[in-house]
Amino acid sequence: MGNKEDEQRIRRAFRPRSWQETKTKDSWGIFKVMAEFVQGYEQLSRIKPCVSIFGSARMKEDNVFYEAAEEIAYQLSQSGYGIITGGGPGIMEAGNRGAHRAGGVSVGLNIDLPFEQSGNPYIDHDKFIEFDYFFVRKVMFVKYSQGFIVMPGGFGTLDELFEAMTLIQTGKIGRFPIILYGEDYWKGLLDWIRSQLRDHYKTISPEDLNLFRLVNTPEQAVEHIDRFYQKYMLKPNF
Repeated sequence: MGNKEDEQRIRRAFRPRSWQETKTKDSWGIFKVMAEFVQGYEQLSRIKPCVSIFGSARMKEDNVFYEAAEEIAYQLSQSGYGIITGGGPGIMEAGNRGAHRAGGVSVGLNIDLPFEQSGNPYIDHDKFIEFDYFFVRKVMFVKYSQGFIVMPGGFGTLDELFEAMTLIQTGKIGRFPIILYGEDYWKGLLDWIRSQLRDHYKTISPEDLNLFRLVNTPEQAVEHIDRFYQKYMLKPNF
């Protein structure tokens, strides 16, 4: 986004508006949010909980993390788990592709963006949902997932990771497994969390580091999901 477009957005945000104009715009915004929640609940409630795979939209087909995400989704689908992704290219496409290859449930929660994001061809036709609002989309991820595979990604992936960890830490959702894939990728962030958040500033508790598991192979990721289900005597929903 260029500086000129940034300036126009800022000026629009500070433009004086009448009370009637404000009320009308905000009311329509509320209805749009409600509509997205209703659509998401109606479509996703039919498929039962799944495993969500998060990761960068910029990873190409020949990238090792793309290949790993596809293999994880393939193995999980073979075991009977459904797969939810953000519905776009890159790691998201890989997750849907693995589920599709295994004949499993392949869900895509796409976000409407001016760049990068568009629906990939491996999503089940009746399980593709498009959102305007990131926060509504994130609710759908955590409400209908019983596990999270977090592949390397950018700001959006980190947002989804910390959303899931915060909800589990505060007891708003169950203690479902969060799996970080790729030790080299996550090492710097995890070192900072330990040294700054846990040890120096003490803004998290030592046990909060147990909210996630670090793995380096698709087999380790799938094994951790399976162990979680076996521990609680649960089975996949499909």
